[in-house]
Amino acid sequence: MAFHRTHGLPFLPGNSFPDPAKSAFHRSQTLDYKNGYALPRRPRVGIGQDPLLANQLSQSELDQLASLYPTLTYGQPRPSAPSDFIPAHVAFDKKVLRFDGYFQQEVLGSPDEQYRVRPVVVFYYLEDDSMAVVEPAQENSGLPQGKLIKRQRLPKNDQGDHYLWTDLNRASDLCMYGTTYRLTHCDAFTQEFLESQGVELNEPEEIPADPYTERRAQPPRSYVTPSDFDRLRQFLTMDRKVLRFYAMWDHSDSLYGETRAVIVQYYLVDDSVEIREVHQPNSGRDPFPVLLRRQRVPKHTHAPASEETNSFPTCVLEISDQEVREYLSPRDFKIGETITIMGHRFLLYNCDKFTRHYYQEQLGETHPAPLEVNKTQGEEAKMDIPPYNGFGSLEDSLQNCLSLIPEPPKKDLIKMLENDHKVLRYEARLDSQNPQDNGRRFVLSYYLANDMISIFEPPVRNSGIIGGKFLEKARIPKPGSTMDNPIYYSPADLFIGARVEVFGHRFILTDADRYVLNYLETISEHIPEETLSSLRQKLKDMPEHQSQPDEPQTV
Repeated sequence: MAFHRTHGLPFLPGNSFPDPAKSAFHRSQTLDYKNGYALPRRPRVGIGQDPLLANQLSQSELDQLASLYPTLTYGQPRPSAPSDFIPAHVAFDKKVLRFDGYFQQEVLGSPDEQYRVRPVVVFYYLEDDSMAVVEPAQENSGLPQGKLIKRQRLPKNDQGDHYLWTDLNRASDLCMYGTTYRLTHCDAFTQEFLESQGVELNEPEEIPADPYTERRAQPPRSYVTPSDFDRLRQFLTMDRKVLRFYAMWDHSDSLYGETRAVIVQYYLVDDSVEIREVHQPNSGRDPFPVLLRRQRVPKHTHAPASEETNSFPTCVLEISDQEVREYLSPRDFKIGETITIMGHRFLLYNCDKFTRHYYQEQLGETHPAPLEVNKTQGEEAKMDIPPYNGFGSLEDSLQNCLSLIPEPPKKDLIKMLENDHKVLRYEARLDSQNPQDNGRRFVLSYYLANDMISIFEPPVRNSGIIGGKFLEKARIPKPGSTMDNPIYYSPADLFIGARVEVFGHRFILTDADRYVLNYLETISEHIPEETLSSLRQKLKDMPEHQSQPDEPQTV
């Protein structure tokens, strides 16, 4: 609520009274716009529409009064009319300086080029001293082109200065954000403006050629007169007619090279060549059906003689027809000669009946008789079996050499079932030069089920030697046997007086059970007579009650 103070009373509590009729309390507006320009306006009323007690002057009027000085002779001079003021955004609106230039971009990691020349256009806007750099877009350039630097005031140095139009000239360099731009030319308006301001322009320059763009330039078109050869007639007359040659692919001069049999087929319908490999069973090669897919094979190209070598192709397999001077034709295939196809040599040694008839009827040539070629493969490398290391049985160790995942050796199950628990027992003594081994006796057991031998030494009191098991059940190879063809001891080798060598120890058989003689007589056709005679002579004087019964020994 507004308070009204009575005139003449001091502004103290109790001397101000509210005005109930007053409803406006805002301050009057002192700013106005005329033709788009802001102008100050003198207030006519005070706060809440109260009348002003004195005339208030604006700040501009106060400044003018402060600049006046009294004069006695002529009085106050009349101020001159102010000149028309034109702002910069009005005077230089849509006035832009344009310079053509370029910058060099370094190319790293390329053996073909070291740099690229990229043309640019530099715009300078006079109304606010801002600049923009734009690169004209080129088709299929592969580079992000367009506006490189958006419109802004560009820094000139580290002191905070910016580029002005006085810094721009032809044949000069501008360093903006680490990139050096070379100004080479300007348009007519830019030249006229700078000359009007007293700037002496340098001579214009040409933008250097970009080596990458020149290399990409398309060569002039060359026109080739089409051939008058009738392809439709060739298709209708030569369809399903194929010349077949039998050849040997010789690449023995390369690493791990060899000679392989192939079939070369020449299709008369389109003069294409196809090479198929003749696969041998168990050759170890993947059965790919085609060695060279069906295609026209170039014989001579337009390349220089120094570059036209037999090593084609070096990196690609396809070349255009304009690069080929001549393709392979039926006259290039002759029995007994070597033909080079895609850098590989093929010896033609035979052909089929249709091919011979075609050469004789159509070309008037007669192929010679087929050549005798050696199609046999080289001798297979023999696998050397490493020597037996003494661990495990010989059969188990051999399985490790035959396969990556060894399998248990196969057993004769019928023999194991028929001869189960049948054991031939012999008495033996150790043949050693050590005097301490004299008198040592052993029991040698031969197991008929698996042809294994075990040796047991009966303990003797006060002998100083611990008796017991001397050898576990194992198959004992005979001296001189190899790992490829091992020969093991059999009942035919065990006779009275025989020397048995067991892993470096020699045993002499001195006696045997009567069951041994009875069993060997049942298979006398497989046992030497000397073995049977030694057993009969040893056992003829032995009392019957001292011998073992004619039953198989239980293990």
